Amino acid sequence: MGKLPSSVSEKGKPGMSPTKGVKTLLGNPRKAVLKLAMPMILAMSVMTVYNLVDAFWVSGLGAGALAAVGFFFPFFFMVMAIATGLGTGGGAAISRRIGAKDREGVDRVGAHTMVIMVLMAVMITVPFFLLARPIFLGIGAEDTIDDTVAYARVLFTGTIIIFFANVSNALLRGEGDARRAMLAMMLGGVMNIILDPLFIFGPTHPGPIFGGVGLDLGVVGAAWATLVAMSTTSAILFYWLFLKKNTFARFRFRGFRFDREILRDITRVGLPASVQQLSMSFTMILMNIIIVGVAGSDGVAVYTTGWRVSTLGILPLLGIATAVVSVSGAAYGQRDIDKLNMGHNYAVKLGTMIEVVVAVFIFIFAAGITFVFTRSPDTIRIADDLVLYFQITAIFYPGVAFGMLSGALFQGTGKGSYALIATLYRTVLMTPALALVFAYVFDMGLPGIWWGFVIANLSSSVITFIWAKIYIRNLKKRSVNPLPA
Repeated sequence: MGKLPSSVSEKGKPGMSPTKGVKTLLGNPRKAVLKLAMPMILAMSVMTVYNLVDAFWVSGLGAGALAAVGFFFPFFFMVMAIATGLGTGGGAAISRRIGAKDREGVDRVGAHTMVIMVLMAVMITVPFFLLARPIFLGIGAEDTIDDTVAYARVLFTGTIIIFFANVSNALLRGEGDARRAMLAMMLGGVMNIILDPLFIFGPTHPGPIFGGVGLDLGVVGAAWATLVAMSTTSAILFYWLFLKKNTFARFRFRGFRFDREILRDITRVGLPASVQQLSMSFTMILMNIIIVGVAGSDGVAVYTTGWRVSTLGILPLLGIATAVVSVSGAAYGQRDIDKLNMGHNYAVKLGTMIEVVVAVFIFIFAAGITFVFTRSPDTIRIADDLVLYFQITAIFYPGVAFGMLSGALFQGTGKGSYALIATLYRTVLMTPALALVFAYVFDMGLPGIWWGFVIANLSSSVITFIWAKIYIRNLKKRSVNPLPA
């Protein structure tokens, strides 16, 4: 088999006491990818359904409310990006140490990740809460500024809760505990679905679900529903990690001091992963600005609503990607490159087959999907543009598997910078540039923006996949002809 010369410490080997999740990580990579991916796909399905249900209820308030949520969405994505990046860095570092049988290292990575999380949450909450109004005025939200600011401030206040839920979940996945990670995510998603109409609408709203019960908070109610649901999820995760203490990683903070090596190991994946996600948020802001110039706030409503469905379309890949990070990390920690390659190949094949089915479904039923989000008189006017969005963007789904899952392999093996470079090429360089070219140079308007999005995603996926295969081939060469120490 292709194995690299061991360069990872095995201190703590006698005390590993592997859990079921750890045994899964260290076993057959195909089975591990499938076993870890399926719970996450299910959990992410519930979370994405929540996003769609959220859009459904908010759309009942009119296109202005959808636009208000749309203007904040890139910033919410930014908060999630930082949390996801930190969790990915910590989880991948835990997986590599599990593969290397470094028990002490697992515990220290967990503690470092939590401390970093608290510091970053504080750094985000204060400035964004105070500067919300000028920020949103600066990106063109004048028509919906009051709703946008009120919605944003609720969620900026809950940054620490959002961070804890996502980071804790990632650390569970890092040690192969996909089942409890799934349960925590599903709980939050289901609660959000239930709370949305209760918080958004009042007793006089004609919606028949709750028979005259409601807080009548409007679009701000959607933000409060999200925060309450995530608080419940965080409470469950806190119980598992710090009270019940039955996770593989043990969190010990007495006498805590930052360790430069552990910080470097977390940040070499976590920082690029955060920047990678942030670049997507930055691109969404750029896209909103471009779209406002082409089609006004209605275009933003189309983009935001359509992207929620796109997120649902690629969520199987998101679930598989979380598995690839953990499985790749463990295989790399074991120095087993054949196992690494096997897991990557299986994940890409599985993801591509699923996304072909998703693409066909969305293309065929684009009109029906659109109807769900354009039922109010104020949103009917965006229906045709939304149908076109769904039909054009359906083309990119199958190709995403090659890029996303190759990026996950880079993250698992500690090469977060590689995944970052691939993402920056797609998000910062190609997507806005091609959107402008097709919209203005080719005079295609709003549909041109969607075509630019599709071509940017497909081209970057092909490049990232080829890069991943070259990387694996070079690792194999090192295993056959090891470099001198």
